[in-house]
Amino acid sequence: MRTLIVEDDYTSRLLLQSLLSRYGECHIAVNGEEALTAFRAAQESGQRYDLICMDIMMPEMDGQTAAKEIRALEEAGGTLSAHGAKIIMTTALDDAKNVVQSYKSLCDAYLFKPIDTGKLLAHLRDLYLV
Repeated sequence: MRTLIVEDDYTSRLLLQSLLSRYGECHIAVNGEEALTAFRAAQESGQRYDLICMDIMMPEMDGQTAAKEIRALEEAGGTLSAHGAKIIMTTALDDAKNVVQSYKSLCDAYLFKPIDTGKLLAHLRDLYLV
């Protein structure tokens, strides 16, 4: 499994990397702009990401915007969102508005911080990634 972790908080980034590196290669981006750069490079090299864990609140470009852009890049390349990278949004924002907005950005799952490893693994199983 190839994973892109998009997280501006060092501790959260380290936790996700520690958990997900057991299942394959992990790359890091600290904001939405870096995520788009990494996603484009992976797409162009033919080594697409299977999973993207994306924080919502980040500098430069937030996770909602980055997720929409990633889905647009997939679509432009002929991949429907249902067959593209699985996107799990992660956030400390525990409100219905952000959950709804995440799904409008075509994310596949949503996790609240601090990350519950059991819930993360359950999402990975539900998405057929592990």
